[in-house]
Amino acid sequence: MTVDAVDHMLDQWQQVDPDLDVSPMAIIGRISRLSRVIDRRLTQNFAEHGIDDWMYDVLATLYRSGEPWELSPTELVGQTMVTTGAMTNRIDRLTDRGLVHRRHDTSDRRRVVVALTDEGRALVERVAPNHYRFEDALLHALSPSQRAGLEQTLRSLLIALGDTPS
Repeated sequence: MTVDAVDHMLDQWQQVDPDLDVSPMAIIGRISRLSRVIDRRLTQNFAEHGIDDWMYDVLATLYRSGEPWELSPTELVGQTMVTTGAMTNRIDRLTDRGLVHRRHDTSDRRRVVVALTDEGRALVERVAPNHYRFEDALLHALSPSQRAGLEQTLRSLLIALGDTPS
């Protein structure tokens, strides 16, 4: 049987403290390592398009909200996993690159919305197909039934941990 890095760590724990139950590491450790491996590969793929992963996250969130491709900063925070301070910084940087702009909501001038510019929308439309083909390739080792089972298992865990739409 082929072993991974987590198998090696579990074996090390077994050697130094055989009475300690480290079995959760078999799952948590793998999820954590997998997240890092995937993040590194996605970062490399986004760099080929001249953007960072966080940029795509914000731009794609605006895009998938549908026309007119705009959300409030609070809505953006709710749909991504960053703080309000981080989102403000991201919006500022995307504004500087001409990919989004802020404006007052026409129905409530107190409300500010962040909207994709034409350049931002074109970037998402150019990057998205490649990005999802790339993600599909990352999953090549899994059969369709393994993918479906893993999807359901991860969904169940996320819901149990409170990660539901806000």
